[in-house]
Amino acid sequence: MSKKYDWDLIERLLHEVQNGVGKSPETRQHAEEQAAAKVQSGESAGNVDSLKSDAAGLKVVLLKGGFIEPRPEQEGGNGENFVLTARGSSLLAMIDSSIPGNAPPRQVLDEQADALDPNTFDGVSSEAQVAPGAI
Repeated sequence: MSKKYDWDLIERLLHEVQNGVGKSPETRQHAEEQAAAKVQSGESAGNVDSLKSDAAGLKVVLLKGGFIEPRPEQEGGNGENFVLTARGSSLLAMIDSSIPGNAPPRQVLDEQADALDPNTFDGVSSEAQVAPGAI
């Protein structure tokens, strides 16, 4: 059975890391924003507290998986803020909803036992049909 991830929430977290120089990603706030976006688009927001917990857990998964890493001190790092790694940038490019045709990469990722396992992700992201820019 494959592990399912909330790609919209992951995308939101990765964009925040990408744009968040000097600040720590506020996972609880992003979860609330994600819930509001779902409601605005006519979807059910589900349990917001659960979404907040999921966001905090995803931050840990992204850190342990090498998708994000602590921002270096010389770049304003304080131990609580992060930067995208090459792997994180690749993931963001694959799941970015602003890029037309992002559904196939998300579907391919969903078919994996654990798409955010570093070895699994690196293998999948190198395949031509899901490599960023190949769709």
